[in-house]
Amino acid sequence: MPAPLWLCPPRSRAAGRGWSVPAETIAAAALWCLVFLGGFVFREPAPYELAMLVVLAGWLIAGARFPAAVGPLLLIMVLFVTGGLFSSLMSDDFGEAALYITVTAFLALTAIFFACIVAVRPERLSIIANAYIASAVIVTLTGIAGYFHLLSGDSFTLYGRAKGTFQDPNVYGPFLVLPWALLLHQVLTRPVTRALPQIALLLFLTIGVFLSFSRAAWGLLAFAGIGVYLAVFITMPRGPDRLRLIAYAIAGLGGFVLLMGIALSIDSVADMFLQRAKLVQDYDTARLGRFARYSLGFQMVLDHPFGLGPLQFRNFFPEDEHNSYLKAFTTYGWLGGFAYLLLVTVTVRQLFPLMFQPRPWQPFAQCVFMVLLGHMLMSAIIDTDRWRHLYLLYGLAWGLIGAEQAYRHARQGALQPLRCAQSLAPRRNRLRSPDQTARKDPFAHGQTGSSAAW
Repeated sequence: MPAPLWLCPPRSRAAGRGWSVPAETIAAAALWCLVFLGGFVFREPAPYELAMLVVLAGWLIAGARFPAAVGPLLLIMVLFVTGGLFSSLMSDDFGEAALYITVTAFLALTAIFFACIVAVRPERLSIIANAYIASAVIVTLTGIAGYFHLLSGDSFTLYGRAKGTFQDPNVYGPFLVLPWALLLHQVLTRPVTRALPQIALLLFLTIGVFLSFSRAAWGLLAFAGIGVYLAVFITMPRGPDRLRLIAYAIAGLGGFVLLMGIALSIDSVADMFLQRAKLVQDYDTARLGRFARYSLGFQMVLDHPFGLGPLQFRNFFPEDEHNSYLKAFTTYGWLGGFAYLLLVTVTVRQLFPLMFQPRPWQPFAQCVFMVLLGHMLMSAIIDTDRWRHLYLLYGLAWGLIGAEQAYRHARQGALQPLRCAQSLAPRRNRLRSPDQTARKDPFAHGQTGSSAAW
């Protein structure tokens, strides 16, 4: 039985007219607009939040489906937010603390939403990817234009660093990495003549990430690029395709060196690069700098099982935690802290095998896993608990996990009648060659009814 749509009634018919719009078309358009708006966060609440409220309301009214595979994500998010509610009691401003946790709960709900709609209909991954890439191109355009003063004012830069339509360069840069990884995957799996637009967009987004002058974004880009390349290389059949990947790697390194040479020939870019390229900055090693706060913060956590309360860490130290794992314990207590660690551990364990399964959504699994794992590592040096696109990544990850479980259940159901027939058939009819058996299996070699859409 086909899955019910997640947003609309079966058909929307214009009154008094003979034409109608399929509900899934409206749902796809709404999803595209929602993801596209995720790149525009000049102020809070952003348009993304307002659009999400409308879409969530329609999704729930139309009969939201919660696949069983998404249950662990739902449970962990509930524990995480519950820990924050208890920790709010420790705050000196309960109203401000309650508002902070409410926003976290809303973002957690967005992750669950994306997980559910992808698990039910994995082809929506293409809609999400296209909208995300389109948003990233516009955001990068504003960042580059703002950095080179092609746009008036300082709305798109901060402290001489490109920030595009975000409030912080450290969020702007990582936001661009998932669409960058998706484009890289397309380049690696296509002949050069069919990948020229993707190559151009890849270079464009690379410049955008570079001009953020965010060490975390640079590291994330390098980690995701190497990870996606290795994943594609491992799963690529041996032969000419692997030779093409090796040629791509050599050409990519040469192009990177050339691009860096051109960028550093600009004095303002070179000066900022030399300033930001240091692995350790002065504020990292100061008396109460980043690294000192890590040590002292975890010592305080041992004495406060309910946490310090949202936004209370700054009352003890000159700056915030800048470590999402530490912040999980200080802001959400032991309950929220361990729930966050469980979220990271379970997600990695469940998503990692999907990179090597020959499924229609394998490209998305490879890109999402590497980018999300990079965010998890990056979270040890920066606060990411309020990044909208991080919750989108978690939602996509668990949507892929749910799609894999649904695929396996459907495959077992399709093969069960065949196994029963073989068990009842004479012995001589049960002996078949591997090719004959594969033709009997509609899911053999990763082929599904929706594979043409990928």
